Amino acid sequence: MDWVTNPDIWISLLTLSALEIVLGIDNLVFLAILADRLPIEQRALARRLGLGFALLTRLLLLSALAWIVGLVQPVFTLMDHPVSWRDIILIVGGLFLLAKATHEIHGSLEGVEENGAAGAVGAGFAATIVQIGILDIVFSLDSVITAVGMARHLPVMVAAVVIAMIVMLVASGPLSRFVSNHPTVKMLALSFLLLVGMSLVADGAGFHIPKGYLYFAMGFSVLVEALNLAVRRKRKPVKLRYPVP
Repeated sequence: MDWVTNPDIWISLLTLSALEIVLGIDNLVFLAILADRLPIEQRALARRLGLGFALLTRLLLLSALAWIVGLVQPVFTLMDHPVSWRDIILIVGGLFLLAKATHEIHGSLEGVEENGAAGAVGAGFAATIVQIGILDIVFSLDSVITAVGMARHLPVMVAAVVIAMIVMLVASGPLSRFVSNHPTVKMLALSFLLLVGMSLVADGAGFHIPKGYLYFAMGFSVLVEALNLAVRRKRKPVKLRYPVP
């Protein structure tokens, strides 16, 4: 029971939990946007299943630490760049995220989602869950590798992941509701996904972009959008498109 009274353990847990929450924001935004394509009565279930799958993926990866270490070992060399399975997964996931975000932006600008029936049929509950699952694997890999690098105790890693998922579960409803009721926020969130997708591809190709730069860009954009919403709210009331359970 030494870990209970060890301040280093608690500091590591709090730090890693905070970092896991920050790293999970991308996952949460993607989840909110995909769930928004479903009928209202299916959105809450899609969010819960998506976060549940994300938690399961992270725990499975943590239980296979030796396999995780093997993923970062080079499997071949391309143009003097050693390529590992982690790089391949990041590149494929980044390309998928770029394609999906571009498709969603096209649908928003072309007015496809204004037709509720067409949107519900086009999304498909099963297809949406599959897409969430694919990106969960990519985000989970990045999250777990970060956890392994920061903490040396498996229980600390597991606890941090569970705490982060609980916070994300609580925040998923309000975030989805906010994104759904503010089209400009949704467009901003989609641009964030493009940024994250580009970052994943670059990271997989050997060009690491410090996440601090990405989070600064996102934070500054959110601040500007918050000011825009505040000004717009003073001018006229915001008309909610539809409620999100």
